[in-house]
Amino acid sequence: MDAATGGRRERRKAQTRAEIRAAAQRLFAERSFDAVTIADIAATADVAVQTVFNHFDSKEALFFDGRTPWVEGVAAAVTARPHGTGPLAALRSYLESDLHQLLEQESQPEHRSYLEALAHSTSLQERERTLVEEAGVRVAAALATALAAAEQPDGASVDLLSRLAADLFLVAGRVLVLANRRQVLGTGRGAAARGPGHATTAATLAMLEDGVRRLARQLDVRID
Repeated sequence: MDAATGGRRERRKAQTRAEIRAAAQRLFAERSFDAVTIADIAATADVAVQTVFNHFDSKEALFFDGRTPWVEGVAAAVTARPHGTGPLAALRSYLESDLHQLLEQESQPEHRSYLEALAHSTSLQERERTLVEEAGVRVAAALATALAAAEQPDGASVDLLSRLAADLFLVAGRVLVLANRRQVLGTGRGAAARGPGHATTAATLAMLEDGVRRLARQLDVRID
C-alpha cells in the first residue's frame, strides 16, 4: 500500500469516526443518554453496529469524545511548558485557564442538556471519574519526568510529590466543576448561572501551588 492510499484510508476512517460521534451526540441531546442504543447510533450514522464498536468501545466513550481535551492537555502543559517556566507553575496556569473556560461554558443555558445527562447517568459519572484519574496518572508522570531532570537527592520523594500534586490539583478542579454544575442545574432553564468564579478558581489553585511548594521544601525536592 502506497502513502497516498494509506492517507485516503486514514481520512475515511477519521470521517467515519466523526460522523458516528456527531450522530451519537445529536441523539443524546434529542432524547436522553440512556434512551439511545448503539443500534440507534449506527442507523443514524448509516453504518453497521460493528463499525461503531471499531471506533468506540462504549456509549460513554461516544458521549465524551471531543469534549475532554484536558485529559491529555493538562499533562502536555507540563511537558511542553515554555523555557524558564517551572512544571508546577505550568500546571497551575493551564488549569486556571482551562477551568475558567469550562466553568463559563457549562454555565450557559445551551449546555444544560449535557449537564442533565451527566447528572442522571451513573455510568457517565463513573466514566468521567475514570477520565480524571487517567489525567492524574498522566500529570504525575509528566511532573516526575520534569522534576527528575534536575539533580534530586531522592527519587522516591519526587514520585510522592508528583502524585500528590497531580491529585490535589485535579481533585480541586473537579470540586469546582461539580459545584458549578449544581448551581447551573439549580437555576431555571434559559437562565445563565454563576458558580465558582475566576477569582475563586485562581485563589484555590494558588493556595495549592503554595502548599505543594512547602511540601517540596520539606521533602528536599527542587521544583523549579
